[in-house]
Amino acid sequence: MDIYTLLKAIVLGFVEGATEFAPISSTGHMIIVDDVWLKSREFLGKYAANTFKVVIQLGSILAVVVIFRERFVGMLDFAPRGSSNKSSEPKLKLSHVIVGLLPAGVLGVVFEDYIDENLFSINTVLIGLFLGSIFMIVADVAGSKKKGPVIESVDGITHKQAFIVGLVQCLALWPGFSRSGSTISGGVLLGMTHRAAADFTFIMAVPIMLGASVLSLIKNWQYFTIDALPFMSAGFISAFIFALVSIKFFLKLINKVKLIPFAIYRIILVLVIYVLYF
Repeated sequence: MDIYTLLKAIVLGFVEGATEFAPISSTGHMIIVDDVWLKSREFLGKYAANTFKVVIQLGSILAVVVIFRERFVGMLDFAPRGSSNKSSEPKLKLSHVIVGLLPAGVLGVVFEDYIDENLFSINTVLIGLFLGSIFMIVADVAGSKKKGPVIESVDGITHKQAFIVGLVQCLALWPGFSRSGSTISGGVLLGMTHRAAADFTFIMAVPIMLGASVLSLIKNWQYFTIDALPFMSAGFISAFIFALVSIKFFLKLINKVKLIPFAIYRIILVLVIYVLYF
């Protein structure tokens, strides 16, 4: 495998890591960059190329686990009720995450084949990017006018709110809509700060993305050949490193800039791709 081919893996890892958790749709960017420009299917084959995208997604997931490692450990606190080590303050629990995962998890399993066969194209991604942008703008405008207490931290999220955010996350089953864009918007509409909604989005993304990735890898294990391993490894490492950087940057930025700038970027991207591609 030559240097140019490995460079393609690094570029795709960068695209995945830089966009997976920003509200701009990593799936949309991957389809645009890979299917239109790099065309990894030409040298990996269709199914091996799809498996590669799962591998680099695992790199992004690992970055979230590293950044939120203390939070994940805290959610696994099994100290008995009333224990001196057990805090009486409200805290995000594993049950909140499970409740938030249920809607998209069930619909994802039911419609997985239909989505894979019919919705992964430039046309559908552009539709998802545009509609998701409108939803983000509406969320920012409506959220700024919402009265009542503000949820400053994920520890203030109720199970009911977690479930509603999970329902909104179902919109992201349409490629291009963006998981983080939809869930952060849903959280803002419920009265969360952008940072609290982003934290919950990232934490909730780990189990659902990890589960989907592992299932995909089990089904496509035969594509992990010796020839493909350097390409897969380079992409994984690249996605992990760039996801670490982009997540930390995004979390510092999101309360200041909110969602509208990302929505504007998405609309501009739709227009540019439409002109170039069509």
